[in-house]
Amino acid sequence: MAIIVNLDVMLAKRKMSVTELSERIGITMANLSILKTGKAKAIRFSTLEEICKALECQPGDILEYSGPRA
Repeated sequence: MAIIVNLDVMLAKRKMSVTELSERIGITMANLSILKTGKAKAIRFSTLEEICKALECQPGDILEYSGPRA
């Protein structure tokens, strides 16, 4: 997939566990795990917003495009 999810990097930078993030934003550990491992097919903007609020970051800090360069 050309979209890389850097959620684990941001969690490490903020010294926050997946469990803590899950509790703060009200998302199950299973769903966060799917997102973290890059297996998610989509993410709601509302979910992305809550993650960004909790981690005090921008969406670009979490999602990265690594497709072919022109």
